[in-house]
Amino acid sequence: AWADAWERAGGRYYPKFQAAVPFTPVTGRRLLLAPGAPCDAATLSRALLGAAAGLARRHDMSSLHVTFCTREEWELGGSAGFLQRTDRQFHWFNRGYGSFDEFLAALASRKRKQIRRERRAVAEAGLHLERLSGDDIRAEHWDAFWRFYQATGARKWGRPYLTRAFFDRIHQTMRRDVLLVMARRDGRWVAGALNFIGCEALFGRYWGCIEHHAFLHFETCYYQAIAFAIEAGLPRVEAGAQGPHKVARGYEPVPTYSLHWIANAGFRGALADYLARERAAVDEEGRALAEFLPFRRGAAKGSDVE
Repeated sequence: AWADAWERAGGRYYPKFQAAVPFTPVTGRRLLLAPGAPCDAATLSRALLGAAAGLARRHDMSSLHVTFCTREEWELGGSAGFLQRTDRQFHWFNRGYGSFDEFLAALASRKRKQIRRERRAVAEAGLHLERLSGDDIRAEHWDAFWRFYQATGARKWGRPYLTRAFFDRIHQTMRRDVLLVMARRDGRWVAGALNFIGCEALFGRYWGCIEHHAFLHFETCYYQAIAFAIEAGLPRVEAGAQGPHKVARGYEPVPTYSLHWIANAGFRGALADYLARERAAVDEEGRALAEFLPFRRGAAKGSDVE
């Protein structure tokens, strides 16, 4: 939307500078400081941001974006004159559950029954789910997942940007850090979800299917991810943005942060006004969504265990 607005006004939005490591919507440090630096971290961080903005200006870039930074970096960037944006993701938090049933026991009765009904519907549809990692993943699985990925891209706005070779590359270099959840019906793969296994979280990233079945998306992307995290002892599952429907399934709204330097003063002023109103709306939405968390009264929330 920003690019469209600026280009309709006669500007050139691309190319722009982007600080995002890795290329995925995961919060982490974006300003990297050497240990034992000669001055305090806040001063160095502001200097890095100022230097990055200067580099963008010298190269005639429209903008510089520091995405999925930490809250501390976000606050420092705001004090350095960068525009501040907040957004929302949905994370599931492991409170020491010993099994999926223990997680369900923490939910209100109605929500617990709903999840059991959804999982039962998937099984009754003749769908068999498998979780695959490491050497258990074979070429046939990647071929099937490639079809799912393309099918999802064809149904949504935009286009799939990952190549088939990308999946071969991650298989060669990091298959032990990959979790594929695959669904099969009548001996044929019909859906799948790609996750990456981190030290402290399971990161859900891509999903696709070539057959529609009620609740299959929830089972493949959410419930299987929760079950894996419990078995692996991972503290959380990060399911990314979008989808308030995740809240009813135990995923909780979590804020994300980004910083933006905009070269054109007029465009910068318009965005500053927009972002101030957007931040207020995101905060209000987060409070509203928290009211719909499915946990029993008195159960700990995700923020209590972060």
